[in-house]
This record gives sequence, structure tokens and C-alpha cells, in this order.
Amino acid sequence: MRLMHTVKTTVVHGARPHFAHPARNVAALGIGPGMKIADFGSGSGAYVLAIAEALANSGHVYAVDVQGDLLRKVKREATKRSYGCVEVIWGDLEYAGATKISDEELDMVLISNLLFQINNKNAVLREARRVLKPAGRLVIIDWSDSFGGIGPQEVDVVTKESAESLARANGFELSREFPAGSHHYGLIFSKKI
Repeated sequence: MRLMHTVKTTVVHGARPHFAHPARNVAALGIGPGMKIADFGSGSGAYVLAIAEALANSGHVYAVDVQGDLLRKVKREATKRSYGCVEVIWGDLEYAGATKISDEELDMVLISNLLFQINNKNAVLREARRVLKPAGRLVIIDWSDSFGGIGPQEVDVVTKESAESLARANGFELSREFPAGSHHYGLIFSKKI
């Protein structure tokens, strides 16, 4: 897995007003009490913390990343905010079973600003399918383009159409789109049964 989480860190701290906004995007996902959710490639944890806030400690959110220092940061911040529902998992998502989460355990998997960073995109989507319940949802948020040095290089951009195709090829169907920021797309998929 290529380590490029600096882009995600820039985005989630809100350095620019028109980038993806984790709290606003999480609000669009219909997260309810008691849900179990994973953030694949959680980076600095802005989505994890927004999900934990939405869950109000009545569910569980897993922060999954390959960078241990970022996971420690997420855990410290979750503890500071008294979010007992946050669990961190070190794992390279390009390998089967990397999350160590049981089959069909989760209600939702979030993949945000990750697909453009990895080589084995299918492995990440297969892992999402494995851990999602039959009625589970996959959420993909990623850069819609390369913006002159902001976001991924043009060659690494995973277009909305490519993300849809990848998801379909790995057993998902598009349920709906949502506005995820002026430079991002947001897609919600259901697991094909």
C-alpha cells in the first residue's frame, strides 16, 4: 500500500472550505444508534470521530489503517472525547482478512480518499464485501479530479465511473450518490445478495 495519507490529513482538517467535510458527509449517511461501521484507510481519523459522534457511543466504529502512528493519534483523540465506541486496527487492506473483523459483522464500510492511493483496489472492495452484513452499505468518497497539486496526481485519480465499475465487479450495486464536496464524489452501494 502506498503511504499518501498526507492528502487525507489536509482534507479533513478543513484547510480549504470547499473540500470534503467529514461531519457533513457523515450526516448524509443515515448512521443510526447501535450500528457497526469501519473506516478503511482511516488516516488521521476525522471520519472515525464524526461517525463516533453520530453513534453517541451506542455502536462501534473501527479505524483501519496501515500507519500505526495515525492509529495511535485516532485512539488518543477518541479517548480524549470519551468515545468508547472507537477501536483501531492495524492492517494492510491490500491483503485478504486485513481488518480481522468477522464475516458479515458490519452495517457500513467507508472508503474515503483511499482508492487513489492503493494498487490492489479489488482487495479492498472484497474485504468490504466480506465484513458487511447482507443489508450492509459501502460508501466511497474520493477525489473527482486532480486539481493542480491539490489532491492526487492525475494518473492516480479514480473517477466516479471507475469506482462504480470496481464496486459492481466486487458484488455491489449503486444505491445513490450524495454531494461530498466540490472536489469529491460520494457514492453509496448496497451489497448484492
